Amino acid sequence: MSKIYVVGIGPGSMEDMTPRARKAMEASDIIIGYGAYIELIKEYFPGKSLVSSGMTREVERCGLVLEKALEGKTVALISSGDSGIYGMAGIMLEVVNKSGRDVPVEVIPGITAANGAAALLGAPIMHDFAVISLSDLLTPWELIRKRLECAAAGDFVLCLYNPKSRQRSEYIGIARDILLKSRDGKTPVGIVRNVGRQDESYVITTLEDMLQCEIDMFTVVLVGNSKTYVENGRMITPRGYTI
Repeated sequence: MSKIYVVGIGPGSMEDMTPRARKAMEASDIIIGYGAYIELIKEYFPGKSLVSSGMTREVERCGLVLEKALEGKTVALISSGDSGIYGMAGIMLEVVNKSGRDVPVEVIPGITAANGAAALLGAPIMHDFAVISLSDLLTPWELIRKRLECAAAGDFVLCLYNPKSRQRSEYIGIARDILLKSRDGKTPVGIVRNVGRQDESYVITTLEDMLQCEIDMFTVVLVGNSKTYVENGRMITPRGYTI
């Protein structure tokens, strides 16, 4: 019987891939995904049929997955991190729903970049936090700005995805300036690059100095709230327990 798995593969290493994710891919006839993600997992599934496609072809990719499933195949559609957080789960469900076909879809969760980055830094998201992507490819910048302002006003710890690219290098600076209106310049900021991958690195800095650090599309930026502090090289946001 055909089936679609939408799999969050985590950051990309086998160590950070859940047993459930591995089991789903092992049970699949075909694994389909963005080319960079296929490259991350191909060594772990050498006997599988692997199909890759490019950036911005997400809907087309889901159409191919549905097509293969309707042929009787079990297909794994992969996303980095968690498939339901800026991943392929929602698109795949919408494509199947629009088709009107009765194909089972199982969403397999994975470790997202926010989790991996937070673990490296210490415990920065122990309290309420918001995840905001600075990419305006699908979301208007004015709406992103509004969300940043609201999260800043609510004193949320902020996890920023897609913080900087060659085409939109200025957005991370604007985001920092928005946060500085309501937060002290010494607020701790964790900057993590290539979380869970071979060239993983991180630095803990401050809100006022964060733009001096290397930030790109492979970076996750975690900005503390008014209670976040750094001790013994670890970033901690207390939840309120009496210690």
